[in-house]
Amino acid sequence: MPPSRPDDPSPNARTGVSAPRREDARFLTGRARYMDDIDVAGQAWMAVVRSNHAHAIIKAIDTGDAAALPGVLGVHTHADLTADQLGHMPCPAAGDHLSYKVVPPRPALAVERLRHVGDPVAVVIAETADAGRTAAEMVLVEADPLPANVDPARAGSADTEQIWPEAPANLAFRREMGDRAAVERAFAGATHKVELQLVNNRVHAMPMEPRAGIGEYDAASGNFTLTCNVQGVHEVRNQLADAIFGIDRDKVRIRAPDVGGGFGLKNFLYPEWILLLWAARRHGRAVKWVAGRGEDFAGAAHGRDSRVHGALALDTDGRFLALEAHITGNMGAYLSGGGPGVASRAFTTALGGIYDIPCIHLTAQGVFTNTGPVDAYRGAGKPEANFVTERLIEAAAARCGFDPVELRLKNAIDAFPHVTALGQTLDCGRFKGNIEDAARYAARDGFEARRRQSADEGLLRGLGFGCFLETSRGAVEEGAEVAFMADGTVELRLGTESQGQGHETAFIQIAAERLGLSPDTLRYVQADTSRTRMGHGHGGARSMHMGGGALSLALDTALGKARKLAAELLQTETATLTFVGGAFMASGDGPSVSLAAVAEAARGRDADGRGLDSFHHVQDALFTFPNGCHAAEVTVDPETGRIAIERYIACDDYGNLINPRLTEGQVVGGVAQGIGQAIGELVVYEADSGQLLSGSLMDYLVPHALDLPDFEVHLEGVPTQSTPLGVKGSGQAGAIAAAQTVVNAVLHALAPLGIDHLDMPLTSETVWRAIAVARAGRRA
Repeated sequence: MPPSRPDDPSPNARTGVSAPRREDARFLTGRARYMDDIDVAGQAWMAVVRSNHAHAIIKAIDTGDAAALPGVLGVHTHADLTADQLGHMPCPAAGDHLSYKVVPPRPALAVERLRHVGDPVAVVIAETADAGRTAAEMVLVEADPLPANVDPARAGSADTEQIWPEAPANLAFRREMGDRAAVERAFAGATHKVELQLVNNRVHAMPMEPRAGIGEYDAASGNFTLTCNVQGVHEVRNQLADAIFGIDRDKVRIRAPDVGGGFGLKNFLYPEWILLLWAARRHGRAVKWVAGRGEDFAGAAHGRDSRVHGALALDTDGRFLALEAHITGNMGAYLSGGGPGVASRAFTTALGGIYDIPCIHLTAQGVFTNTGPVDAYRGAGKPEANFVTERLIEAAAARCGFDPVELRLKNAIDAFPHVTALGQTLDCGRFKGNIEDAARYAARDGFEARRRQSADEGLLRGLGFGCFLETSRGAVEEGAEVAFMADGTVELRLGTESQGQGHETAFIQIAAERLGLSPDTLRYVQADTSRTRMGHGHGGARSMHMGGGALSLALDTALGKARKLAAELLQTETATLTFVGGAFMASGDGPSVSLAAVAEAARGRDADGRGLDSFHHVQDALFTFPNGCHAAEVTVDPETGRIAIERYIACDDYGNLINPRLTEGQVVGGVAQGIGQAIGELVVYEADSGQLLSGSLMDYLVPHALDLPDFEVHLEGVPTQSTPLGVKGSGQAGAIAAAQTVVNAVLHALAPLGIDHLDMPLTSETVWRAIAVARAGRRA
């Protein structure tokens, strides 16, 4: 008999449908398991002693009083780690693409020098968290302060302290790309030339859940287990095994429970992960650590923090002729694992954005300062590249008399494939359509009437546009496995990982549609090196592109195996079979066999019991190019500098959509973070002492719901052929687009006062002071 077909199949078993998130039931009912919810019998607690100096020579560390406290199991310094011959933390992003690089040693605990406030100096292992914190406060670090520098613009000056002896002028790396001579010729013959000095302000990712972990060690087997809230378990496992402990990778298991946000911050190897495992081995028991919010402000990687000089050349008609950029990235005191890649590699892939610019030249460098390490944060280089491109275009429109929308339309790429001046091959995109839609949805024709109405109310009003080009991929490889279990369920084992994006819903939608099975029979497995073969976690908006692509191909392989066996079971040829509703059916009204039955038969025939199980490894994957145009309309109160975002419109192309509601949520979340950077977020170090001044939520502004408008998201995509699913990553796009869009809108509002440039963040104080200076200049 043919397989049964329900009259109304579940929409959750199809892609392209806004199915509700399967994860939310446990999140909303308190059944989610975060690190703070997890304990191990007999565990001890770790507290980290951190530097109060931005730069100092360590003279002595007195642990005696701390070690004598009740409940303290041990107080340890770098000398203890050295005795166990632990390696230094690697920096995989400092690759051969750099023409110059210096990778200083980075031990888990400071040795000889302290190089930033928050630098780990010692650890306390205690019976309780309170005992550990009390003891940590009693560890006395005697140090001779040295001059500190927190400003990347001063890093190479003669009067600035040398932070690493092996890095003259505090230069960490350098890279040059593009045709310098062609750019110089284009500028020499250009009618219009626009230059800007831009600051991409340092921010903190601020995930809802700070970093936390539990280290365990089995003395009998020599195996380590680290349960922690990371974004990529395999990469952390590999670095711990290879670089730190010098053991086989299968001796280290890393797993992550539910993770409350990452945004890049949880992608990297941290000293605390090393210390947890080392302490578990040293003390013969599990050791837990949960960072406080202030501790994460000082000890976790920060984002952005670059200075860019950009220049754009245009002809008489406004055609772009050339773009030049020089970016200096602040690396902080150490090279974090992915830090150099932000300015040196990721930035280059998106510079020039969606525009046909014949020649581009880029010089990228990183410098050391006495600040916390900087690494990838939502977008990682692509926001910085799009920001300089879009701000130059807006400045060109304002200073050279072009309409900003028409200028973008005139120069947007509209023929594909297109090879950019820096060598990226763009396969498709809806560049002009997005601009036209954004202008239409923003009701641009009626803006002047709205501006006059605002003026009557004593407010300035501006309308700004900003385009973006994302280069989505992350790592070049990824893996996914489909496993048919004896109980009839099917496990989807993915190397990409969720920190709240909805992977459990979207991946199950893909598999349910392809296998014709109920979503309830599918199980999503992630974030455990013992249950997933390989993977590079989440970062670079890669999960649907890379993980979904690998899953799609693994499903193809499994169904191919199943078709052969089904033909044998039905005593027919494979060409006569159709697969529908989770069953193979012979032609006409012939017999059928369910996929579950085929899987059971396959297990019985397979000596290792793997049956239809299939794994696919994607290698050398192509980039995809999410793109869009955003519009923001703002009002500014000139008496207070307060900015109100009245409307925000996103017109984006993400190719095929697996779950439109999830995509829209990713866009809105990214836009909110981009707005935060544009108008408020700033990690601040005191200029002379290097003290962290924004080390709590009392001093670091995260936008509240009342600071944000209702978002209008319009999704119309051009499917890419670069991935089996035709998808383009959406996870970073909003953060890549929002900063320039909001800044352009605010500057449009301030243009009547003669203000055409302000550095982020555009706080009320910054804006008020700029207005006051402009008014004073007019009176003079």
